[in-house]
Parts: sequence; structure tokens; C-alpha cells
Amino acid sequence: MTTLSQDELKTLVGQAALKYVVPGEIVGVGTGSTVNKFIDALASIKDQIRGAVSSSVASTERLQALGIRVFDANDVAELAVYIDGADEIDHHGYMIKGGGAALTREKIVAAQSRQFVCIADDSKLVQTLGKYPLPVEVIPMAAQRVMRQFAAMGAQAQLRLRYDSPLVTDNGQYLVDVTGLQISDPLAFESEVNQWPGVVTVGVFALQKAQICLLGTAAGVKTLTF
Repeated sequence: MTTLSQDELKTLVGQAALKYVVPGEIVGVGTGSTVNKFIDALASIKDQIRGAVSSSVASTERLQALGIRVFDANDVAELAVYIDGADEIDHHGYMIKGGGAALTREKIVAAQSRQFVCIADDSKLVQTLGKYPLPVEVIPMAAQRVMRQFAAMGAQAQLRLRYDSPLVTDNGQYLVDVTGLQISDPLAFESEVNQWPGVVTVGVFALQKAQICLLGTAAGVKTLTF
């Protein structure tokens, strides 16, 4: 059996996601390297859709460069489907997202979509969330206090940096990355951390979980339904 590279697996699931795009409607589009493969595939059927709602500046620029119209989320009441990747996904469809720093906007677009289709390679499928660093978007003045709250839970938290300065998200906020977690109850964990003062969004997607995951494997694309 030929071993496919991670890049080839991403291409496979990006193309497989096209069958979930509803003709004549606006599609929700996430962020990241796997989603970039989907955006490239989406260009092949761009005449069949009205356009897209995007979760990041980077995805918006890629969509527009390929001639796909991008709508403001405020101008769209509901989306048929949202296609996005994950840093981790478990066997219930709960995810950790935000490695690409777009978690808040991703959660907004997911919330206005009737269906969430996750596209990922099989290295992202886990039994328990938490091995991948958990991103948390925070208001800058709350960053140190939020990190102390995670330390009190026995986890390790640090500011995400870019060129030796705090990375600033598309929303003008900071990101804290948290390791040392085992998230056995994602719904409860998401609800708790989202209530901490200064937290904009935690990168656990449990309330906005995936209904379907297209998983790239050595044997092809495997469809998981939750």
C-alpha cells in the first residue's frame, strides 16, 4: 500500500468535502492548511454557490483570489454547512481548534451553520482531548490572570508569540496556549473556561461540535458520523 503524505491526505479530504456543499447556497469556510485544500477544491464549483462566509482574514484573501465572493457573517442569517479542520477531534465529534489563531471567528461561523463537517487527517483523531496545546483567546489585560487560573488546575499556559511579541489575532486579542490537560468532559470544560473574565473564546468546540468528520487515512477518506 502506498503511504500518502500528510499533504496528500489533506488534499483528499478537502476534495471529499465538496459533496457536502449545497448548490445555490453560501458555505461557511474555516481556516488552516487543510481548509486551504478545500478552498482550492471549492474554486472548481464556485459557479454553483452564491459565495462563502469566512472565519479569518487569511481564508477570505484565498477565497477572493480564486474568485469566490465572501459575505460578512452579519449579512447571512444561516449557513447550510461549515467546513473546517481541527487540531484534535475525539470519537464524539468534540474538537480542539485554534492552532491557526482563528478560533473565535470559527466558533461564530459554526454557530450559524446547520451542519459542521470537520476535515482532518487521521493523526488528529484522539481518545481524550488535551495533548495538543489548547488555544484560548483572551483580552490582553487578562492574559496573566487567565494563565494563573490554568496553573491552579495543574496545567501550563504561555502566551503565543510572533517575532518575540505576543501574537495578535484578527480580533486584536492575545492567545494563551495551554498544555498538561486531559479534557474528559469537553462540554463542562468549555462552559467553565468561557465564563472566566477576560476569556473571549476557549478552543474547545463541544457546544459547536462536528456532526461529520472526513478523516484522511492510508486507505482513503473515512467518514465518521456523530
